[in-house]
Amino acid sequence: MIQTVIKRDGRIVGYNEEKIKAAIRKAMLQTELGEDESLIHKITDHIGFRGNEQMTVEEIQDLVELELMNSPRKEVAKKYIAYRDQRSIARRAKTRDMFHEIIEAKNNDITRENANMNTDSPAGMMMKFASETTKPFVDDYLLSPEARDYVRNGYIHIHDKDYYPTKSLTCVQHPLDRILEYGFIAGHGESRPAKRIETASIIACISLETAQTEMHGGQAIPAFDFYLAPYVRSSYIEEIKNLEALCNRDLSHLYNKEFKDYEKRDLEGLEGDERLTAHAVNRTVSRVHQAMEAFIHNMNTIHSRGGNQVVFSSINYGTDTSAEGRCIIRELLNSTYEGVGNGATAIFPIQIWKKKRGVSYLPDDRNYDLYKLACKVTARRFFPNFVNLDATFNVNDKWKADDPKRYLYEVATMGCRTRVFEDRYGEKTSIGRGNLSFSTINIVRLAIECMNIRDKSERIDMFFTKLNTVLEVTARQLDDRYKFQKTALAKQFPLVMSKLWNGSDKLKPTDTVESVINHGTLGIGFIGLAECLVALIGKHHGEDEEAQRLGLRIVSHMRSRANEFSERYNHNYSILATPAEGLSGRFTAKDRKTFGILPGITDKIYYTNSNHVPVYYKCSPKHKAEIEAPYHELTRGGHIFYVEIDGDATHNPEAISDIVDLMDKYNIGYCSVNHNRNRCMECGYEDASENLEVCPKCGSKAIDRLQRITGYLVGTTDRWNNAKLAELNDRVVHK
Repeated sequence: MIQTVIKRDGRIVGYNEEKIKAAIRKAMLQTELGEDESLIHKITDHIGFRGNEQMTVEEIQDLVELELMNSPRKEVAKKYIAYRDQRSIARRAKTRDMFHEIIEAKNNDITRENANMNTDSPAGMMMKFASETTKPFVDDYLLSPEARDYVRNGYIHIHDKDYYPTKSLTCVQHPLDRILEYGFIAGHGESRPAKRIETASIIACISLETAQTEMHGGQAIPAFDFYLAPYVRSSYIEEIKNLEALCNRDLSHLYNKEFKDYEKRDLEGLEGDERLTAHAVNRTVSRVHQAMEAFIHNMNTIHSRGGNQVVFSSINYGTDTSAEGRCIIRELLNSTYEGVGNGATAIFPIQIWKKKRGVSYLPDDRNYDLYKLACKVTARRFFPNFVNLDATFNVNDKWKADDPKRYLYEVATMGCRTRVFEDRYGEKTSIGRGNLSFSTINIVRLAIECMNIRDKSERIDMFFTKLNTVLEVTARQLDDRYKFQKTALAKQFPLVMSKLWNGSDKLKPTDTVESVINHGTLGIGFIGLAECLVALIGKHHGEDEEAQRLGLRIVSHMRSRANEFSERYNHNYSILATPAEGLSGRFTAKDRKTFGILPGITDKIYYTNSNHVPVYYKCSPKHKAEIEAPYHELTRGGHIFYVEIDGDATHNPEAISDIVDLMDKYNIGYCSVNHNRNRCMECGYEDASENLEVCPKCGSKAIDRLQRITGYLVGTTDRWNNAKLAELNDRVVHK
């Protein structure tokens, strides 16, 4: 006898024979003889008693077909089969419509979910087809019923759900020295150790590109200057050896000559060893510049993930004070300032300056001149962003100024904002680690559900009760995903699990990754703190001190619960200030449908990212820093502080350094500065003039704005989804 039924979405419900009767009755009414109630009851009873205790919907429908075919009413069986086919087609209609929108390259929230992805290309289409059809599989077969319900009801969002079945991890900070010194094997090719700066630059690109195909998130190099510095010296020695061959002299005494800096000099008036050394240095600087130029060019042209996406790459630098390290930094910045192609701003890699007192920030610091250059470059090219090594939560007690490998103890950032540093299972470092996966909580929905409680204290208490429930569900969901990820074999990630991830060098190809991945983090994100606070007390944290206190209480509570989950599940749980892109509108649309348009909450088509002050709220950079800074210590899974400045910043690098000063003053972890920059989509011409409509270089009217979306730049707003475009249009200058 049938007791329970497994529905198509995986849910198990009680058996209801009335649904079978209704379906048979509909089929009979389409025939000449009409319905036969006694036959309906006979067939239904026969199926109910002869069926298994638990059956799927499809199995029950198969039995109905069989019973009808064995009955005197075979014409009903044909109608029932046709009806069943129509229902099947109807269920697939949503997928069909979605596929047509991808095929026709329409601009919508499906095709513009990720602005870094070209879904109009054949490879991009294939990836979206795979992505959108994989997500239902994850819902039906990989998520727990609990997690599935919370996702469907708009309480949590599982990021990169389409990659869930691959068991891939999110991101990793590349220990590039391991590859440069020892080489690596990728696919059918083999890379030998680097000997000169050009090779080191190329291997850095290949490392980022290869790892991108093995992971679902971004790639970063945590100490770009330190890693490439040795190859400046080896390239210089190579130039000296070229002179040895040319002059037929032994110049080995010049190999290890010390330099304060590698800077080009006019050879006029120089003689002997001084002239030879200057020539070798000049050649070396030119080679370093070309290598940095090539690195930037490659990172904006080589593709990963089937050829539809430029590598989502980041590099951290700024604290190598050696002459060779400074040469890398200087020429990287100079190349970035010049631009790529016809002088266009490079979208990738996201560059991040490591700001450190005593090293790269104060006027007496060795790298202060390069810091000023970094501010100049940012004023024109948006990058570098700035990570604050002096923030209290970014300090490692093992860091020593005279340690040649001090970069091991410096925090590094993934460009969009992801941060890993603390580790329950190993050294406090960013290197060779990354995020495993993350999910985001819709705290706005929780607050809206409490709005009808008139007493403020009771309303807030109920919010925290609901928040605790969703936090528990999210922690369990992340633990479930971890348990799935840890069953992956090392050979599934040939580069990441042989050279990059800490401890992976001890794994055999057929070993699982379980023993090493717990060095990574599981991120619990949140979105819409501003709208959440408006729902709870009528104002957001940028405009009201009480709201700010409540906002800090909410995120502090989430941080405390994450610490509890770390103890309970033995993972590195962290709280993430979510970089919502496609998600910013998805939650809002669902909440609008359920609760309607609520002023200050759902009246826009996007929610404010994480703990930011709303983009439309007018305030000074100082006020914004005062409000957002305290959240950085709490959101150790990643955060960003950004400021919108007015006009042409190209000739105003002081405006950039003023923002970095706010970082230093208010203990901010990571920041970026946005400003206006126009780009001609025909010839690549750029400038910062207001309301540019016609390109002065080629006459084209195809003018777009170069803008930052969630920590990274996008070359055209054509790839932005509607919610992020609305947010962009609402952004105000902070002054």
